[in-house]
Amino acid sequence: MTVQYYQWSYLAVVLALANWPWLSQRCFLVLQCEQKAVWMRLLETLVLFVLAGAMGRLLEQRVMGNLSNQDWEFYWVSFFVFLVFAFPGFMYRLYRISH
Repeated sequence: MTVQYYQWSYLAVVLALANWPWLSQRCFLVLQCEQKAVWMRLLETLVLFVLAGAMGRLLEQRVMGNLSNQDWEFYWVSFFVFLVFAFPGFMYRLYRISH
């Protein structure tokens, strides 16, 4: 498989992980919650961001053979990209609550 295949697959997984807290009533992917508060959804988003980052580092190690050193700017930018990826799920949740 090519590197491009892994890149697109990883982006699809990250897009799904970013939207999961807003589209599902399950807490942390396993526990059934009756009402999830906004703080719980934001905490889940943060935890899933860390999980997606760990998967990305593992994928980089496996495909490229080495890890690039990253500074704090990289992690802030990737966190905000993760939040942008979560926008469709957030809008779905907001629209569903208001209507």
